[in-house]
Amino acid sequence: MGLIIALVIIALWCGHLWWTLLHAPLAGASALEWLLVGVHVLVQGYLSTGLFITAHDAIHGTVSPRKSINDAVGTLSAFLFAGLSYRRLSINHHLHHAHPADDHDDPDYHASNSYVPWFAAFMRHYASWSQFIIMGVAFNVLKIWIPEPRLWVYWIIPAFLGAFQLFTIGTYLPHRKPHTHDMPHNARSMRLNHALAMLSCYFFGYHTEHHLSPGTPWWRLWRVKEQRQGALHARGGELS
Repeated sequence: MGLIIALVIIALWCGHLWWTLLHAPLAGASALEWLLVGVHVLVQGYLSTGLFITAHDAIHGTVSPRKSINDAVGTLSAFLFAGLSYRRLSINHHLHHAHPADDHDDPDYHASNSYVPWFAAFMRHYASWSQFIIMGVAFNVLKIWIPEPRLWVYWIIPAFLGAFQLFTIGTYLPHRKPHTHDMPHNARSMRLNHALAMLSCYFFGYHTEHHLSPGTPWWRLWRVKEQRQGALHARGGELS
């Protein structure tokens, strides 16, 4: 099932990007056309987030029982997201799980607890010169056939929206201070119903559950949330 879901996300990202770059309105005379532009940008941003989530699940070996397939899907997903290095992503993410919210050893954490400096540091850890070269070459090649404004609106901006979504829901909100004794792995979970949790970031807001069970794929985290909630209620506690 994990492989099927991963391939569906990749196919949806590719298909929607292709359609918007070639056929979707870029601007219009009516409010409806402007609304359609916004909807397409948000959908593409959400699908870009899905690419990263797919690469993330591959790092944890939950896309397929076979490591070679996990690595292939993860490499492709990270590359399509923004020319990211899957190997670099994997190294940093395993460090994050080994030292969550540690000032010195967690590459995803920033001691300032401030959104903008933290986001800037987060981007520095995952960006590389090779990524900039790949994205620059791809942009200029695509410009031969596709008008530059379309590339910005339907490809570049959605990728940044995906990065903001991932950082906000998957790093800043769950790992920001204060850290308390009832926060396993210095992580908190969002208190949302499952539908909103899925829309917010593919259940990635159930972050305590992810750290407690990193071998659970994103699409099953809601089950871990319910199991943990039931166990805590039985003891008279609350979710952090």
